[in-house]
This record gives sequence, structure tokens and C-alpha cells, in this order.
Amino acid sequence: MLSSSPSRRRTPHTTPRRAAAVALVGVSALIAAAVQSGAASAAPVKAPHAAGRAAPGAESVRLTPAQRAALIHEADTGKAATAKELGLGAKEALVVRDVVKDADGTLHTRYERTYGGLPVLGGDLVVQTAKSGATEGVTKATRAAIKVASLSPTFSAAKAQKQALSLATAAGAAKAETDQAPRKVIWAANGTPVLAYETVVGGLQEDGTPNELHVVTDAATGKKLYEYQGIETGTGNTMYSGTVTLGTTQSGSTYNLTDGARGGHKTYNLNRGTSGTGTLFSGPDDVWGNGAASNAETAGADAHYGAALTWDYYKNVQGRSGIRGDGVGAYSRVHYGNAYVNAFWDDGCFCMTYGDGSGNTHPLTAIDVAGHEMTHGVTSNTAGLNYSGESGGLNEATSDIFGTAVEFYAANPSDVGDYLIGEEIDINGDGTPLRYMDKPSKDGASKDSWYSGIGSVDVHYSSGPANHFFYLLSEGSGAKVVNGVSYNSPTADGLPVTGIGRDKAEKIWFRALTTKFTSTTNYAAARTGTLAAAGELYGTTSTEYKAVQDAWAGVAVGARSGGGGGGGTSFENTTDVSIPDNGAAVTSSVTVSGRTGNAPSNLAVAVDIVHTYIGDLQVQLVAPDGTAYTLKAYGTGGSTDNINTTYTVNASSEVANGVWKLRVQDNAAQDTGYINSFKLTFP
Repeated sequence: MLSSSPSRRRTPHTTPRRAAAVALVGVSALIAAAVQSGAASAAPVKAPHAAGRAAPGAESVRLTPAQRAALIHEADTGKAATAKELGLGAKEALVVRDVVKDADGTLHTRYERTYGGLPVLGGDLVVQTAKSGATEGVTKATRAAIKVASLSPTFSAAKAQKQALSLATAAGAAKAETDQAPRKVIWAANGTPVLAYETVVGGLQEDGTPNELHVVTDAATGKKLYEYQGIETGTGNTMYSGTVTLGTTQSGSTYNLTDGARGGHKTYNLNRGTSGTGTLFSGPDDVWGNGAASNAETAGADAHYGAALTWDYYKNVQGRSGIRGDGVGAYSRVHYGNAYVNAFWDDGCFCMTYGDGSGNTHPLTAIDVAGHEMTHGVTSNTAGLNYSGESGGLNEATSDIFGTAVEFYAANPSDVGDYLIGEEIDINGDGTPLRYMDKPSKDGASKDSWYSGIGSVDVHYSSGPANHFFYLLSEGSGAKVVNGVSYNSPTADGLPVTGIGRDKAEKIWFRALTTKFTSTTNYAAARTGTLAAAGELYGTTSTEYKAVQDAWAGVAVGARSGGGGGGGTSFENTTDVSIPDNGAAVTSSVTVSGRTGNAPSNLAVAVDIVHTYIGDLQVQLVAPDGTAYTLKAYGTGGSTDNINTTYTVNASSEVANGVWKLRVQDNAAQDTGYINSFKLTFP
């Protein structure tokens, strides 16, 4: 909704993939360790011979729908052998979801998992194999073993359904209803896998957007485990793009908005309705709209044009034929509701829907909005980023990133490319854009940088750090003018970032999305994934790889390419401190001296913890007077291993000198670890 892994270094295999099981375990462990530390490879990769250009074999190739289908069929045929090689249990099975192929023959195959015939939510994984068939690595949404004591629930499905309906009603949903009974699933997206129910509640949200609330309930205790919203709110005479050429179809003496060159994409008029498909735009001539909102065809022309541009961008720039990669077009619906101020993507109908804005005078059909909404579909059919928490923020940011990319790709003089989201649709009523990528906080709600509690922020605002990262990676920090728009992008650590250009930034993010990210990817794992993508494309010693490191550091995720996160004076304790399993809190201390006055508002806290399941941990910084600042709350971070992150803390109310402590507590059984080091840096 619009509203408000390892590197390409080859493992030494000469036998087919079935014989690579032993090596796979080692490579998988390296990837798991990299998820939080940001390490993108087990060994450095030499930069390509032509500096600044992608390695010839590393880029993904454009697959026709038939070629993609053949690769998916091949993977499906061998999925049982793949499951055995990965060491999955007897009750587990793989379901092929997508395949990406590189020019050198490397395959990135994305799978869902089932257990005892039930879908495993949060069990998705990506397997990377060389042309020889040798497995190079695997990236998993969860490191936990998928196993539950029983597949027989003790909490009734009817009670789970009632709970979900109550949650939807409490959130303001109108006509909340469930079209089908809750389905049994295995919930593995965070913590220990459990048998659960997934209930989907329909109706309408408070603002008139269709409702598709997914509620996951523990099938033994009745506890709500998770919830997310499945509706992801994102020659024509157009309102925003001037006079453009549209792909249409003629039937006898009648023309209609069906784009035969782009998968048969159709555009429909809902005529203020809120359900169904509506009426396909058609007429006696091939001229659509007059540029005014009062003409119903105008919004149709804008939406149809935006869909065509988005299709062309993904096909011509990223080599993807349609949202699913299968050559099939989605469809668009315009004139949704009355004065509806939003636009959204719906997986259920495989379609984009646009309201007409306040007073029905500003349809939400601008180029970047179309790109944004269709990208929700791309994300759903690739990484499947959960639409909640940090992964939800990354989901929204991905749509903003590629909505922006489509707008630049269009090169339309009536709507030039910029790093502003929704600047044409006047959704705020004062001429300001919906979001700003150079400094997200300018909208009054989005976050410029990552911090430990960002997962609890609305996904449209927790997207800020990723949007900011993309801008910094593309253009760099500081003041500049691009296409007549002035920007001035700050960094969390106060150090400059040099951009590598938007084209490379887009390529890196898309590769990470399609081959590295999973449903549970958080900001730390996004850093790891984009570094892995940059390393494969340009080499881990390249300018591009270092720029990715620096851009993430610029939004308080990880360290700079030269190490550290902002210079200044540092105080560090490198003594290992064991963390008792499900036990009392332990601390690592540093004594700060020689400072004057209070600590800064951007105190850098570098935390290096080795642990087999960071979701169990609560991590706090304790000031000399005993005040505790939570860096990572218990239950956050998912099932990944290790924490190697620099947090930014506003400690300006604390006296600088004295004993500062890193306090860590393991709140659940079965996983162990230790504090490796703890460092404070005063800029």
C-alpha cells in the first residue's frame, strides 16, 4: 500500500549436487554467521577486470516464460533429493517457488517448505547451485529445525477464528468476515516452530481499503503469534504524464485498454465501486481521456501507462518478464470508492487498484505509484517479505525504490525522475510529496536511520532507513541537485558517503531481493544480502562493495568499509563473557574517562555477540547512573545467529564519564553464546 550468503567463490565439487551434502553444511554455516555480522563471503573475491563494471558471469540473465517454467519443472523434479541434501526431516518437503539464473549458469532456486503436509510459514529458503550442479550455499528464513510435538491442535479453530474477527473489528474493520475456516500451519517465522492456525479476515479497513488481515494463532495455547495486512498499499491524454502512447487492442470497430504486448494487461473502471473487476475501458476510437480528472478515461490512461512502464522496466532493466516472471500481465482498477485517498496491490486478484483522492480530483495514478504497487507483487513472488516488523519496512521500501526506478526509467518530461514519492498526487493537500528518500524524516513520521525499536513502527515509516540507504548509495550524502530537485542527505555517523549511481544501486537491490532476501529478512540481514549481491556483481574489493558498507553505516546499520562507525574516541572491552542459557543477565563493562559534560545524542554502541539464536536475547546499554537503553528486545531478530551491529543511542541526558555496561540476558532455553566485544565511540 502506498499510504501515509556466500560469494561467487566456487566450492571444490566435481560431482553432482547429491554428493555435495557435507560441503553444504559448511557453506550454510558461513551464511548463517553472516546474517547479522554483515560478512558477505567466506573469502574475498577479486574485483572484475573492468573496474566499476559487473562481473560478466554474475548478472542474472533474462529468462523467457518458457525457460523459467522449464527450470522450475527441473527443480520440482529434483526437490526430494534437494530436501535430503539439505538435511530436512522425513516430514518436510519442498515446494518450488521461483528460479533466477546467472550468465555463468549459477541457479538461485527459491523454495517454500511443508511439514506433515502443512505449509511452514517462515520456512522459505534459497539454494544457490553452480552450473555443475554443486551446491554453493543456502539462505534460510529460519535456522530452527522444523519439528513439532503433535499435528493435532488442542485449541479449536472456531476460537481462533473468533479471535481474528475480534482483532479486525478492534482495528476498525467494517463487515469483517472470514470466507473460509482457519487453516492449520507450522509457524516458524520467529522462535521455536509451533502448530498454529492462520485465519484470513476480509471486509473493509477503516479507510475503505479492502481488508485481508492474516492472524496466526498458537493451536495449543490460543495465543496470537503474529498478524499482518495482506493488502499492500501502494495515445492517452493523462493527468500526470502528458500525451503518451498506450498499448491497446482493437475488436471490430471498438478499442479497449488491453495491452497485448505486455502480458494482456487490462485496465478497468470500478466507477466508485469497491468490489469486483469493473468494466473494461473501451470506446470507438483509440484516444483515452483529456488530461482532466473529471473525464473517467484520464485515470485509466495514467494507470495503463504506469503499468506499461513498470512492465518495461522490469523486463528491459532487470530481465524479469512480468510480476511473476511468467509473462502474464496483472490488471488495474481505477475509480475505487468515493474520494478514496490511497492505492493498493492485492495478491488475491493479482491487480492494482487506485482511488481518486480527496474530492475525487487527484487520482493516485502517477508513474511512481504504479511502479510502487506493482513492485509489491514482485516482492510477493520473490522474497515474500512479511508485511510487518522490519521485513515489512523493507517490503515498503522495495516498492518505493523501484517506483522511483520506474519513474527515472520513464524519462517523461511531464513527470521527471526524482527521489520523492507521490509528489504528483498531492496526497497531503499542500503540494508536498508523500515521502522523501534523501531525508525520510522530512515527512514528519518516517525514520532516517535504524534503531532497535524500529520494528514496532508502521511499515510505511520503518521503510525510511532502506529508502535513505538507496538514496545514499545512488547519489551520496550532502547537498546536490538532481533533475531540478534539491536534496541534502545527512548520515547517522556524520561521515560522507559517495554514491555509485542509481543504475548500480538498483541492480544490487534487485539481486538481493531475488536471490538473498527471505520472508523474515531484517535490516541487518538486508545489509548482508546487499553486500553479497554487490560482491558477486563487482567483487568484494570493489568501490561498489565499499559504498554499500558506507551507505548502510550512514543509516546506522553496521560498520564503515574502513571499520568503525564514525571515528572519535572509543572505549572497548574485548573480554569474552559467557551468556547463561535461559539464565541471569551478564554484563561487559567499559570505563569512560577524560570526557567533559554529557554523552552525545549519537553515541555509537558496537555490539559483537556470538549466539545460536538471537531471538532469545535482550540487549541493553546501561549508563553510569543505572539507566538502561534497550538495543535489542527479547523476541526480536528472528532465528538468525550472532549480532554484530553498531547501535546509535541518544545518551545526551547521561554524564559521559563513568562505568558503562552492556547487559545481555538469554530468556529461553536450548541456545548458547557469549559477548565477544563491546565498544562505545564518542564522535
